[in-house]
Amino acid sequence: MSETSHTPPGTVQPVAPGEAKPDTTQPRSNKVLAEILNSSIVISILAVVLAMVVGAILIALTDPKVHTAAGYFFARPGDTIAAVWQSATGAYGALFQGSIYNFKRPDFLNGIRPLTETLTFATPLILAGLGVGLAFRVGMFNIGGRGQMLIAAACAGWVGFTLDLPPVVHLLVAIAAGIIGGAFWGGIVGVLKARTGAHEVIITIMLNYVAFYLITFMLSTQGLLQAPGSNVPKSAAMAPNSVLPKLLGDRYNLHAGFLIAILAVVFVWWLFSRSSIGFRFRAVGENPNAARVAGIDVKNTYVYAMLLSGGLIGLAGVSQVLGTVTSGFDNGIDAGIGFDAITVALLGRSRPGGILIAGILFGALKAGGYSMQATQGVNVPIDIVLVLQALIVLFIAAPPLVRAIFFLPKPDGSTRRTRRSAKKEVSA
Repeated sequence: MSETSHTPPGTVQPVAPGEAKPDTTQPRSNKVLAEILNSSIVISILAVVLAMVVGAILIALTDPKVHTAAGYFFARPGDTIAAVWQSATGAYGALFQGSIYNFKRPDFLNGIRPLTETLTFATPLILAGLGVGLAFRVGMFNIGGRGQMLIAAACAGWVGFTLDLPPVVHLLVAIAAGIIGGAFWGGIVGVLKARTGAHEVIITIMLNYVAFYLITFMLSTQGLLQAPGSNVPKSAAMAPNSVLPKLLGDRYNLHAGFLIAILAVVFVWWLFSRSSIGFRFRAVGENPNAARVAGIDVKNTYVYAMLLSGGLIGLAGVSQVLGTVTSGFDNGIDAGIGFDAITVALLGRSRPGGILIAGILFGALKAGGYSMQATQGVNVPIDIVLVLQALIVLFIAAPPLVRAIFFLPKPDGSTRRTRRSAKKEVSA
């Protein structure tokens, strides 16, 4: 007869040597708190905060007033600390006044103008970020935003200053031309990847150069994109019927492209959450081999994803040429947005809501950067905004670094103290 061991109630099972004891004493509230602290939203917020702190240190290090006060630090250390504080708070105060609300303006309508500028800068960033984020979620790295924006801007701009159509029809046709142009340039990448196996990073980089020099040639050639009778490589001004209307009147630059960006956010959310093609996108992005076994056409999915990605990025070019720069465009119409969109998509975790918030944040950095430089003079270079963006990307890409700096628990819920005690138990 086999022996059966009965463990009396309340006793603890023995643990084999080298095996850590199971954690049975951790309250459920601690586990919930650990899940919250390790969420992507909290990590992203802390990454932005950390980037702002490092940025403040860099601003102070480049300020001549801080250098002067540091020269007699040991005699009067308070002056150095005060100079550092004034340098950082002055720069970020100017950043706030240039991007959110300017308290120095006489009335509310003038004071709120910086916020409208932030939303204007954010509009193409949101649209391009949605396109890049969509490709990310399908497992593709679309860094061809510059080329897709240039082609879309050329298509929408040509319709805008060449055709003579009724007001609403003209605008809709120009927007559609831009979407088709961006989708076509992105679709080339999808087709080449699906049919030949070429890597999308290499293709998009090459197509960026092709688009840039193609648009440069067209802007320098009469009868194509160059303004009639002009020797400058620039297009003609957009017809009034093709211009995106201003949302808050002529005193503000915010145009209807921002509403298009909001609709695009809703569309991408619906695409991934409610549509069958969105399910295929997510499946291919998670595991293309498993998706292929499940009967999903992975190659065509790549093509559809790049068509949609290019179309969304093309909308960013449309908002630039029909909303922001309506007096004519040149080969710099993309304004670096195609590459900034990669940062926006990373910060937003490729989720529509996150991309919306990240786009507004980066729009605030762009709008407030000029005000920061103008207010603080030469003490704060405009390049500090680029440094902040780079720092945000750095910390977003390194969640363990953020957890270590803020003493956050690891994703398994363990903290430094619990891991240290577990090591002691194992060694014992």
